[in-house]
Amino acid sequence: MDAVRVALLREVLAGTEWLGATRRFAGALRGSVVTHGGGLLLLGTPEYEPWHLAAHLVDEAAWSGTPELAPTLVRHDAPPTAPAHLAVGPGRIEAARRGETLLVVAPGGSAPLLDHVHTARRAGVTVLALSATADDALTAMAHETLTVPEGAELDLDTVQHLVSAATGENGPSPRGRRRFRDRLARLAETVTAPPPTPW
Repeated sequence: MDAVRVALLREVLAGTEWLGATRRFAGALRGSVVTHGGGLLLLGTPEYEPWHLAAHLVDEAAWSGTPELAPTLVRHDAPPTAPAHLAVGPGRIEAARRGETLLVVAPGGSAPLLDHVHTARRAGVTVLALSATADDALTAMAHETLTVPEGAELDLDTVQHLVSAATGENGPSPRGRRRFRDRLARLAETVTAPPPTPW
């Protein structure tokens, strides 16, 4: 989803809780990784790997001039033949230490996932959870959570788009490419705004 579509989605969601909730969660994520100079680990479940969110966070890191936002995607079953950046397994979480951040994306809970989150939390890692169910165990371990309940106006994938876009925005406006994206988003908002009321 590009900047124009995100701007349109935000306009549709104006007045709902989603804009504030995704921006708060994104602010917590950005604050954690920027404060500690990076160390963002991204973990899904054995059944769901958040590839799309990883790609968007890499883009936001580049566009916002905040390289700390680029995550390391941790995979439960990385094939041995995968390139190095796609072969990071759960051992990376075992090695995580204070100052790093673990972002968990979970459409549903799972025991192996909770074991990894518990290990990271014990080591002093900041844990954030984006989930589709109110998993009490995951919520209890996370420092910050955002839940997308079943039957909500949005699905987990859409919320990931809003979070990644907001993560790149929360902070001082950098120069260059990000400024172009801001202008593009404002243009989209202007073009899609209703016409002025005639007098």
